[in-house]
Amino acid sequence: MENEQPNSTLSNSVPYIKPPQNWVEITDLFHESVKDLDLGELLHDDLFGLFEAMSAIEMMDPKMDAGMLCNRGARKVTSFEQAVKDGYLLLVDLPPSTLLGVIDGTLARLASWLEGHSLAQTVFTCLYLHRPYASQDHVLKVFCLAVYKLLDVIKDLLHKALVYEEEDFQPMQYGFHLNPDISEQRMIGMLREVEEELHRKSRNKQSEPETQAIFARIKFIRIFLQVLNTLRKEDQQQQQTSLSDCQRLLQNGLEMLQIIKDTVSLGDGSDGNEEMACFEPSINQRLLPPTFPRYTKIKKREEAIVHFIEMMERFKVVCKAQGITSFHQALELFSEFSQSGPCLVARSALQLAGRSSGASREALREAVKSFAGPPALSARAVPAARQAADTFLARAARPAALLLQLSGHNRARQRDKLAVLLNELAPLQEEAERADSACAIALGVPLRPYMATWALYHTLRAQALYLLAGFELELYAEHEYYYIYWYLYECIYSWLISTLSRADTLLQETAGNVANGGKGRRSKSAKAARRPRPHAKDALKLQALQQLCGGYFKALLGLLREGLLQAPLPGFDRERVRFEHRFGAFSRLITPPLAAYRQFRSAAQAEASQEPEQLFLAAGRHFAQAGQLLAAGGGDAPLARAAKTNFVLLRLLAAGHRPKGKPSFCFKESKHFPVIKLTDSQIAQE
Repeated sequence: MENEQPNSTLSNSVPYIKPPQNWVEITDLFHESVKDLDLGELLHDDLFGLFEAMSAIEMMDPKMDAGMLCNRGARKVTSFEQAVKDGYLLLVDLPPSTLLGVIDGTLARLASWLEGHSLAQTVFTCLYLHRPYASQDHVLKVFCLAVYKLLDVIKDLLHKALVYEEEDFQPMQYGFHLNPDISEQRMIGMLREVEEELHRKSRNKQSEPETQAIFARIKFIRIFLQVLNTLRKEDQQQQQTSLSDCQRLLQNGLEMLQIIKDTVSLGDGSDGNEEMACFEPSINQRLLPPTFPRYTKIKKREEAIVHFIEMMERFKVVCKAQGITSFHQALELFSEFSQSGPCLVARSALQLAGRSSGASREALREAVKSFAGPPALSARAVPAARQAADTFLARAARPAALLLQLSGHNRARQRDKLAVLLNELAPLQEEAERADSACAIALGVPLRPYMATWALYHTLRAQALYLLAGFELELYAEHEYYYIYWYLYECIYSWLISTLSRADTLLQETAGNVANGGKGRRSKSAKAARRPRPHAKDALKLQALQQLCGGYFKALLGLLREGLLQAPLPGFDRERVRFEHRFGAFSRLITPPLAAYRQFRSAAQAEASQEPEQLFLAAGRHFAQAGQLLAAGGGDAPLARAAKTNFVLLRLLAAGHRPKGKPSFCFKESKHFPVIKLTDSQIAQE
């Protein structure tokens, strides 16, 4: 320390001399340097790695600097008490246009909350909701209390369904008490009282159109609350009774929403130029964690009304699901409903209405019985066989429930849920084989794979959904398409078709044994041959999908051979690693076995030995056959159009036409099977 003292003294006595600085304008130099970089290409520097890139914020950029939006304007943040004191908030005798603006603005914030934003930044930016009992305006007070009750009912419904993720729904309340001391029935009664009061005013010929508009909004809130309260009931019998009235309520709600949509311009702030004083975007800023996004874009009022209209329309489908007791019907309904892109509330309502009945023990019993017809599920089966079948059904209950539940999640999360489901289906197949063996021993008949066929069918179906979801989520690069379609063509759809064929055979055998138990073998076989095959229509659709996948595989292989599709350089990419990564979720399954990469390479090399024109002709034949199968099965119009368009374009390629640029893939007709597009000049030659 003694040696350091003189240095510190010297440093204190010598004045600081600022080093010379020479500022240089680098804009032109920068633009000149980046000309050598392609679009999307980045220059890596050791001093600016991934951590620095993720932490960097470009100041004054509205997309990165949240302060650009949330701190805009000179108006300071005003609390409820201060706004009332300054005269910004009226508590009595609100003009109709102001009341309409408050209601419409709050509904817009409610719709924004249902899209995954926080309560503190959406609904509770309305200052009137901070003190719902303070208002002396009867309509406004009842509306504020109804919003609290709506939030509580919606949150309870979502928690019961449990199909939301962090990007779908923010459950935090930030200290707001959502459960006021008013029951649902009392709240509905209060809304009815306001309706009657407004209805009496609206019958007056001199009443303003704003009064009728307010009446429509209060009535919609009451109907919305009644419908949600019905859909979240856990008592199935009581829910079924209430759902019979839901259709009428939903129709009335849609009529009110149409009136709201037509009168949205009557409220203050409808033009969107200036926010009403009762909405303070930053009022709850201190309640948010430090790293939370500081700005939330609220939906426009017109868009919010459309959101509620779509929700009501989908609630009609939810009401129909209550009467479904078949697992396969429930599975089909849930899948179609998910593909339509419903909101979280509608998805959750469908789960509560149909999941428990669709995946019940009796529903699974009927599903297996109608699919493969195992004798162990008949009423005349011996107790040992029935017990073995019941053991399998008990084991199948969880995977069946997961299969229905995954359709309630958003489309991006469903692929992850399918990977988890495949891990559940792997041991279920082993359980099915044991059950078939035990039933055969108990009944004294040859071993037939009744339960195993049903388990295998749903395993293959989950595999197909998993691979197709990658196209919808844009996870695959274009040069990966051909081995995805090859796997579907060779390993998934071929197994599915044979599985349905086996199920038809098992059903015919069981029906023949029951109908001709006392007759000769020749009579039984003749009778079975005349029996229809119940899975024939599904098999026809699967054959069409298989032909589509075969067409894509050969078409893409031809495009790669011609150099129209660019694969990554071998030094920077390993196709084997990509292949094993894409199909790694199937590694735990014993049946069907995971296809090895060398199996794919041998198939691709065998096809690639042909000339590209021959590959294009073969692919065109696949698409033509797919179109014929779709037409024979009552056809999927978008798929049929995609097959026809691809057939025509492949005929052009087979005739020697080549596009100037690389082909593009349009998923507009179908999310999973694209239309292959050439340049405009090539299409004109068609």
